[in-house]
Amino acid sequence: MGEFVRVTGTTDVKPGHGIVAEVNGKTLAVFNVDGTFHAIDSTCIHRSGPLGEGNVEGSIVTCPWHGWQYDVTTSACVANPTTKVERYEVQSKAPT
Repeated sequence: MGEFVRVTGTTDVKPGHGIVAEVNGKTLAVFNVDGTFHAIDSTCIHRSGPLGEGNVEGSIVTCPWHGWQYDVTTSACVANPTTKVERYEVQSKAPT
C-alpha cells in the first residue's frame, strides 16, 4: 500500500463540493459527498477538462468543458461505466 499524503483538512471541503490538489506531480480532485471524501484524477478523459472544477450533484461531477459526467465514488463515466478515471484511496479524520 502507498503512503498517504495530507491534501486538505476535512473542514476545507464542504459537502457537495470539490477541490483541486497537486499530489506527487498529479492533479487530483477531492470531493465531499455527504461527509465521505473521494479522490479521483482531475483530468477528464474526453478532452482533459478539469473535473475538480466541475459541478457536483449527489455523487456525480460534471466536467465544465464538455459535460462528461463521472461518479466520484467509483470514478466511472456515467455514459459508459467501463470507462474510468484513476481513483485514489482516501483516509480522513475529523478535526480534534
